[in-house]
Amino acid sequence: MVEIVPYQDRWPSEFQAIAASLRRGLGDLALRIDHIGSTAVPGLAAKDIIDIQITVAAFDDPLIAAMESMGYRSPEGSGNDHAQRDHVPPGFSGPESEWEKLYFREPEGQRIIHVHVRIDGRANQRYPLLFRDYLRAHPATAGAYAELKRRLAEHLADPELYPEVKDPAVDLIYFAAEAWAEVTGWRVGPSDG
Repeated sequence: MVEIVPYQDRWPSEFQAIAASLRRGLGDLALRIDHIGSTAVPGLAAKDIIDIQITVAAFDDPLIAAMESMGYRSPEGSGNDHAQRDHVPPGFSGPESEWEKLYFREPEGQRIIHVHVRIDGRANQRYPLLFRDYLRAHPATAGAYAELKRRLAEHLADPELYPEVKDPAVDLIYFAAEAWAEVTGWRVGPSDG
């Protein structure tokens, strides 16, 4: 079951604590560590899951070894393969590698987090940062997005379909965010962690 909860004031400090631990464990392997997803948008209702993006120069064995040594693991049922691919928005033209990522779950016994590791400068590394900043700058859009998530969580018979149904709505917001970025000159700001 998907549960959407009201915004929690503790989410930013929880992110900061996790990011500090990741920074210690990864050192220079992490170019950036950012709080992404709905918990990174003040006032936005969300699943109580902290999403973190680690930006790296490359997917390599030292990176995977560092994550695993801190207790980060593959999602259940995926074996030891952290490799994933993000949803590709309609109309994207470019290599599929722009949407590759590594994905990790929290160490045993820690609060639920999702760690997305993406390569610096790729489309999927920029997407969540732009999406987050657009929602931060547009509270009415964030409110409508929260309502969509609540209704999906409440009415979807199969919770496994939640991301599949939500992705097209996220793309609509993303396309508006791209237009906003062009008009405002938005650029990726400093790292959160």
